[in-house]
Amino acid sequence: MITIVYAHPWEGSFNKAILNIITEKLNKEKKEYRVIDLNKDNFNPVFTKEELALYNQGKYLDPLVGKYQEIIKNSNEIIFIFPNWWSTMPAILKGFFDKVLLKDFAFNYEGGFNALLDIQKAIVITTSEHPSPSFKYMIENSFIADMLNPIGIKNAVWLSCEQTSKGTDEHRKAFLKKVEEHI
Repeated sequence: MITIVYAHPWEGSFNKAILNIITEKLNKEKKEYRVIDLNKDNFNPVFTKEELALYNQGKYLDPLVGKYQEIIKNSNEIIFIFPNWWSTMPAILKGFFDKVLLKDFAFNYEGGFNALLDIQKAIVITTSEHPSPSFKYMIENSFIADMLNPIGIKNAVWLSCEQTSKGTDEHRKAFLKKVEEHI
C-alpha cells in the first residue's frame, strides 16, 4: 500500500493540486493507497507534558497516532507533500515525526539505533518560492538522511517545485507532469 502524508492547510493550494494528480493516477491504476491529511484530521503536532511522559515508552494518548501508525505499518511506499516554510517543513509535519514515529514503532535502541519500518520507496515533494538549492541541505541531509533513512524509509527521491506562486501556469503544469511520471 502507498501512504501519502499531506501537510498543507489550504484546499486551493498547489500542494492540493499535487495531491489530486497523485490520487487520480493511483485510482486510474487501481493501486491501494491512503491519505493522511494532517490538517483535515486536525492533528495536534504539539506534545503535551502527559504525552511527553509516555514518549520513552513508545506510548501515546492521541488516537490519531494509533490510526497513523496502523496505516504506515501496512505501507511499502510513502509520499510526503508539503511546502517549504522558513526553510523547513510546516510544524504540523514535524509534529507528525515527533508524535507518530515513536520508539518501538519506527525505531528502537537495542544495541544501538535500529530502524523498525521497512518502507522500500519514498517520494518527497516540496513547493517553495525560492530556488531548490536553498533547501537542498534541509531536504537531503536532514529530512531524508537524518529522519527517513534511520527509521527504515528507503530510496527517497526529492521533487521540488520552486516559484510555485509567482511562476507561470506552464511551469506548474510541467511540474505536475513530472510528479505523475514518478508515481
